[in-house]
Amino acid sequence: MVFRENILKVLYKIRIFYVYICVTINYEKNMKKILFVMLLCFGMNTVNAQMLKFGLKAGANFSNLEGDGVDGSTYTSFHFGAVAEISLLENLSLQPELLYSSQGTKVDEAGIKEINFNYVTVPVLAKFYLTSKKLSLEAGPQFSFLVDQNVEDQFEAESFDFAGAVGLGYNITDNFFAQARYVMGLTEANKDAEVTNRVIQLSVGYRF
Repeated sequence: MVFRENILKVLYKIRIFYVYICVTINYEKNMKKILFVMLLCFGMNTVNAQMLKFGLKAGANFSNLEGDGVDGSTYTSFHFGAVAEISLLENLSLQPELLYSSQGTKVDEAGIKEINFNYVTVPVLAKFYLTSKKLSLEAGPQFSFLVDQNVEDQFEAESFDFAGAVGLGYNITDNFFAQARYVMGLTEANKDAEVTNRVIQLSVGYRF
């Protein structure tokens, strides 16, 4: 009887030890899976943080309308919006932007002091770093969609404007940056006169 009880105790302890081993193995396997997923997510976030950055920018516009039919001078206004940077190579990025841009020209005509066209603009620029992640050359097309204007009856604007943009960017810190850009309209900005937009933009921004 005593022998039987001892055997049962030994078997019970073996069973407990077996359950402990199984739980430990499963726990280690699960922990490895959890750690793998965590490391994978962390790695993806790190890659995304390195390859894709978002920011906000704002600044001044110094614009004019160039061509026949308008004799104007520089119109000072503003722009603001969002910017992204997608890293393609070590020194090459793609920089799409979405901006609200107020531009036009000052005139001295009967009842009109200024011509103001307000656009939503979408520049899509190639960004080549001339120095290590500091000074960059930026160039590419810009697509502009008219939002409103102030002299529709006398000087109706085209609803779409296509332009080329070229400029320089400088990363002041990892987050703050400055840009200087020249935008040259390549399509006519007005339905009644052969004129194109010309804009100098100075911007400052913050990249997250």
